[in-house]
Amino acid sequence: QVQLVESGGGLVQAGGSLRLSCAASGRTFRFYAMGWFRQAPGKDRQFVAAIRWSGDNTYYADSVKGRFTISRDNAKNTVYLQMNSLKPEDTAVYYCAAGRIAIDNPRPDGYDYWGQGTQVTVSS
Repeated sequence: QVQLVESGGGLVQAGGSLRLSCAASGRTFRFYAMGWFRQAPGKDRQFVAAIRWSGDNTYYADSVKGRFTISRDNAKNTVYLQMNSLKPEDTAVYYCAAGRIAIDNPRPDGYDYWGQGTQVTVSS
């Protein structure tokens, strides 16, 4: 069992940066791939980025490649999403998720555990 709690969301101007954190409880955290997803009002949940359990491989959606960086610290049971050069279209609720899944699988239903989400709003 893994419980996930996101933090770090907020309001930022276009071009700015935010760093999201996802704190996990449970001793098995380090065995799970971790992903970040986002959901804007009226839209489906969208894959953003994922990182392998060991931290040595990452995968990004084309829309965020080169702007966002996913990382993890297994000693702290935490995964991060550094978001730079933010755009208004990045506005959404951001969720972290854990699963025993290949990181290049962008399907939300492949993940077993989800956080409650954190709101990111980018103003133009």
